[in-house]
Amino acid sequence: MVPPSQSNTIDFDAAKLQRLGFTGTRTLPLKPASLVELRHQLSLQLQTSLDVERILNLFFREVQRLVPLDALAFQHPSHDLRLELGERAPHSAGYRLSHEGAYLGELIFRRKQRFAEDELVQLESLLASLLFPLRNALLYRTALQSALRDPLTDTGNRIAMDQVLQREVDLARRNLQPLSLLMLDIDHFKTINDNHGHALGDEVLKAVAQTLKNQLRNIDMVFRYGGEEFLVVLSGTSREGAALVGERLRFAVMELQCLDAGRPIDVSISLGCSSLLPGESSESLLRRADNALYVAKREGRNRLSMAG
Repeated sequence: MVPPSQSNTIDFDAAKLQRLGFTGTRTLPLKPASLVELRHQLSLQLQTSLDVERILNLFFREVQRLVPLDALAFQHPSHDLRLELGERAPHSAGYRLSHEGAYLGELIFRRKQRFAEDELVQLESLLASLLFPLRNALLYRTALQSALRDPLTDTGNRIAMDQVLQREVDLARRNLQPLSLLMLDIDHFKTINDNHGHALGDEVLKAVAQTLKNQLRNIDMVFRYGGEEFLVVLSGTSREGAALVGERLRFAVMELQCLDAGRPIDVSISLGCSSLLPGESSESLLRRADNALYVAKREGRNRLSMAG
């Protein structure tokens, strides 16, 4: 089994961990009297959270009360989860986790010494205590992600946009990094719906959304702002860089091949761009991008306008 190649640092909530009986030091608690006792304690502790990272942290810490470990790695590609806890070591024991036929990810224990057969038996017994809480946490994660997605275009919705935008503004201000927004609108979208039907209008929306995502970096985020409006959040991107991105998006949409009964449909977008000013709020940044979009539409559409 190939172990995960990326490492994430997990931020502990110290107060909650202390309420669960953990201290802020790296000293491990005393070993339990038996495997049965540890399984019982795990079954109670792991059900106190629906956060995958916290559950795995709790599991990693508690398992070491019985079997010494140097690291635990977990990955679940479809959930975009890849965690590494502890320090890498040469010897490993890997498991493909499932519960009632549902795939729950891949988990790897690592340490400097080889695992003895009885230790592997103990680890596999303890894993049984992880499956049900992990399944619930993954289901909860799926529900949260669904609640923050626009079902038609598979972009973030307004709720997600509000959360992300405020976070990105705070990060940009704290790290003294640039941040830019692109507000864009599909030109004459009402005419497309009226002349070709709402079903084809939906296909145009999906095609434009996919084009935007294909043209952007992984760290850039796309949100459906309104009926035919989208917002692109460009982290670490200056005014000049955002203008280049906006033009690239505009040309990519113009190259879309949208057909109705074999006849091509012209699709284009208008864009407004704003970049974060010193001390500016997220509301002001968004408003300036929206105003710039209005200018682009007023001046003839299929163009990019930069906020002043």
